[in-house]
Amino acid sequence: MTREVLLQGINLTRRWGGLVAVNNVSISLTRGSVHAVIGTNGAGKSTLINLLSGEFPPSSGQVEWRGQDVSHWTQSRRARAGLGRSYQRNTIFPSFSVLENCRLCAQAQQQHAWAIWRNAQIDAATLRVAHDVATRVGLGDALDRHAGFLSHGQKRQLEIAMCLATAPQVLLLDEPLAGMGAEETERMLTLLQELKQDHAILLVEHDMDAVFRIADLITVMVNGVVIATGTPDDVRNNPDVRSAYLGDH
Repeated sequence: MTREVLLQGINLTRRWGGLVAVNNVSISLTRGSVHAVIGTNGAGKSTLINLLSGEFPPSSGQVEWRGQDVSHWTQSRRARAGLGRSYQRNTIFPSFSVLENCRLCAQAQQQHAWAIWRNAQIDAATLRVAHDVATRVGLGDALDRHAGFLSHGQKRQLEIAMCLATAPQVLLLDEPLAGMGAEETERMLTLLQELKQDHAILLVEHDMDAVFRIADLITVMVNGVVIATGTPDDVRNNPDVRSAYLGDH
């Protein structure tokens, strides 16, 4: 079955002076699939996410959203079109409740410039979205808790909920499992498995056990260059990957 390609990076390169952080990298994200990107620190993984999300433009190459060149779209415009992303570090509002964190993201997606006199805190539509996404990620019983008091794993769940509140079709997730214990990791993997049914997911992650369990495709980067892309079995058995990254000499 042919899956719908939502986001593509085509021959992407990013230079800072003499440093080439990403070098001629191509990647396709399809609905219903988790595409993991792995590599050691400095391989260019986060830079690739930044290029795809619009945090900064490529030096060369292009980004396509559903076949349209969006290389010069701003990050906010790509977010409104359907791109959601998380960062390596938590980007929540710790003094706000779980519900408020989610509501603010829903409000950003459903802006009403004409409704300046309305109390956004009681807007039914955004509250409904906030409640739904918090429940979907497993925080339905923590709606009134201050986000700063959540466990590390719950904070990562909240970040996913905040992404979902913007109604994305693509999720760009930068190390969502970092710092999690075994139980929290299991909950997150279950959530990602559910989310992939109607999203395209790019997963940057260092937990190799988790990557090989959940990924449909894996791209391996070394020094800004892709050395392999394929199924988990293809990557696991690739001699270049085993030598350069998995430690088999």
